Amino acid sequence: MPDLLEKIRAREAKVGVVGLGYVGLPLSLSFVRAGFEVIGFDIDPRKVEGIRKGESYIHHIPSAEIQAGVASGKLRATTDFSLARDADCLIICVPTPLTAAREPDLSYITGTAHSLQPHLRQGQLVVLESTTYPGTTDECLLPILEEGGLKAGVDFHLAFSPEREDPGNARFKTSTIPKVVGGYTGRCLEVAAALYGAAIERVVPVSSTRTAEMTKLLENIYRSVNIAMVNELKMLCHRMGIDVFEAIDAAATKPFGFQAFYPGPGLGGHCIPIDPFYLTWKAREYGLTTRFIELAGEINTGMPLYVVQRTMDAMNEQGKALKGSRILVMGVAYKRDIDDMRESPSVHVIELLLQRGALVDYHDPFVPALPHMRDHKLAMSSVPFPPATGAYDAAIVVTDHTAIDYQALVDSVPLVVDSRRATAKVSRHRERIHTA
Repeated sequence: MPDLLEKIRAREAKVGVVGLGYVGLPLSLSFVRAGFEVIGFDIDPRKVEGIRKGESYIHHIPSAEIQAGVASGKLRATTDFSLARDADCLIICVPTPLTAAREPDLSYITGTAHSLQPHLRQGQLVVLESTTYPGTTDECLLPILEEGGLKAGVDFHLAFSPEREDPGNARFKTSTIPKVVGGYTGRCLEVAAALYGAAIERVVPVSSTRTAEMTKLLENIYRSVNIAMVNELKMLCHRMGIDVFEAIDAAATKPFGFQAFYPGPGLGGHCIPIDPFYLTWKAREYGLTTRFIELAGEINTGMPLYVVQRTMDAMNEQGKALKGSRILVMGVAYKRDIDDMRESPSVHVIELLLQRGALVDYHDPFVPALPHMRDHKLAMSSVPFPPATGAYDAAIVVTDHTAIDYQALVDSVPLVVDSRRATAKVSRHRERIHTA
């Protein structure tokens, strides 16, 4: 009987992907395109049923690709975790949120591990992709998987490979983004690298699972810190009467030593607002305080309040109070041209406006209704656009979707607070625009 490495090279290994969200679904399709049979596992029966019907529930993934995978027999989905025994390789792509105390919540990882463990067999490969602190794979995942008597690195292979998805990115997709892989042993690394190398253009092997875990945190903390810097500069530039975007664009003409980051209403997505806190929590175990990272988190977390305060100031200049005013929030996805609501700053902006007595609507062509969110309860649906003239006292641009006619927005609303520079090309009624 061929070993796992031979089966991978022959495209005969079955791949199981646990978690069919923004990471797991595109990863599953990448393996299908590479010729592998894929079993998708999820606890949400709606996602499983959507795949069975060939219907995409993620905007940037076309239904036709799912339909093709299902029709070929290469893609199937299930809520039955006992089928994990049929998979040769199991890749875990589940959420890793923060608790209310802003500490790591590994319940999805541990829950998945307990669901898989009874069905684990000799020779399988298990890879964790969920973003987490260094040590999670060997300290948290490994002991659960070994409860049945099988030993990692001896009876089954274990690895960590951080997801690097960027929803809506037209330049890169799963198969073209280099894949960092760290193994529990050298043989684990060899097998995991072979699996990803069969579906992804470039694999970047590192010496351990902990190095791979740290790599992902480093990438996202780098962005978090630099975004915090320009967010802080945005507030200073406003006081000084300087256009921070103009200054950044000018600095970006330097051909070396500078990379442009742009300010906004706060951070969104599953990674950048959360990952730094995973490392700050873990650092305390080693007696260190990551003050630089924590300060960046404080600045970025405070940006929604800054946007609301700028809106209140701009309305005061027009002799209006926020309380009782009708406010239109433009865009609720965490970034432009996607339907991903995870950690979106728009939710915080809406809640802050409601707390201050405003009457709030939103428009987002990608989010027809606000989904159920773990920490927020907002039953709202997108309103038509453009709004009737006089329907709103102010609008706040939180997400700069490219399909929006911002000239029509400015024409329809007496005050537009723009946190994304979306109205830069508007020609009429420039006096109605306030930046935030």
